[in-house]
Amino acid sequence: MAEVLPVTALEFPIKAEEVLSALGAAIFVVDQSFELRYANVAAEQLFQSSTASLVGRDLSQFLPIDGPVHSLISQVVRDQAPISEYGVRLDTPKTGNRIMAVHGAPLIDRSDSVVVLFQEETRALKIGRQLENGYSVRSVTAMAALLAHEVKNPLSGIRGAAQLLEQNALGDDVGLTQLIRDEADRIVALVDRMEVFSDNRPLEREGVNIHSVLEHVKRLAENGFAKGIMFTEKYDPSLPLVNGHRDQLVQVLLNLVKNAAEASPESNGEIVLSTAYQPGVRVKIPGQISRVQLPLVVTVADNGVGVPEDLSSNLFDPFVTTKSNGSGLGLALVAKIVSGHGGVIDFESNNQGTTFRIMLPILTDSSLVHD
Repeated sequence: MAEVLPVTALEFPIKAEEVLSALGAAIFVVDQSFELRYANVAAEQLFQSSTASLVGRDLSQFLPIDGPVHSLISQVVRDQAPISEYGVRLDTPKTGNRIMAVHGAPLIDRSDSVVVLFQEETRALKIGRQLENGYSVRSVTAMAALLAHEVKNPLSGIRGAAQLLEQNALGDDVGLTQLIRDEADRIVALVDRMEVFSDNRPLEREGVNIHSVLEHVKRLAENGFAKGIMFTEKYDPSLPLVNGHRDQLVQVLLNLVKNAAEASPESNGEIVLSTAYQPGVRVKIPGQISRVQLPLVVTVADNGVGVPEDLSSNLFDPFVTTKSNGSGLGLALVAKIVSGHGGVIDFESNNQGTTFRIMLPILTDSSLVHD
């Protein structure tokens, strides 16, 4: 049998142009004066123009000069560092109305030029949906206040009446009065869980070591609901402090780890806890004038079967759950707390597991002044 020799790069040369043309992401290069110097095939499709008509023209002829893309390019040139923005809306006659992830980076050996990548990706869309999820949470807040007043008081009367009937009940009637009391207690417990959404007190924030929070959550899990599940830690030890509320961050991560434990297989279940620093990640938060920096990333990943596709687009909505006996309020509360910290949460899921990713602001001198 003839020996199969490895193919070397010299025997099978690949040009960068071939690679860029094969990519589905739109890629173009501009100089510091915003003149287009290169565009791949996907960029031609995005701008509905050929390379010949793109190269040499000013980017403002295709995208508004006061938009986020021009701002991103200016900052890349100024800082000479890569920047990513998610949930950027393009709405021009050429591009149509799209929500994109935009990545910019200085071109190697050409500090005056920036390579820009546009991608209509799942993560950007999920972050956008999660940001809009605040409206759903606010509707639950109003509902919780209504239920506390209009439901809990009548239920206490129904439960009291059932207790009085039970004193003179015979036979099967005793079981029925007990059923009434149990169901009344169950509804009150659900209303009590919803009342946490109506807590709109200002968040008292301070510098929080996220690794201390993760270790606390991991200890609770290993000695309780996650016994027998292997934990893997992938931490960046140089992370700065989070500008947050420790107890609420514990609640968020405890909820995510508990979900991960319940999703993990009975044998060989694994939960991976990770932290990372990603400078240059900026998102537009509702209510904020400018885009905010969210460089600190915390992820909780499991190796379960994943989230059903029909639930993935509404997973953070109230009363949406994958559990047969779940209330569907856990992830809605997680989204509320993360949003209250000025952060965002998204997830990725397939049949090999689910990863929840939280992006949070760090403690700065300006955040101390505002808080």
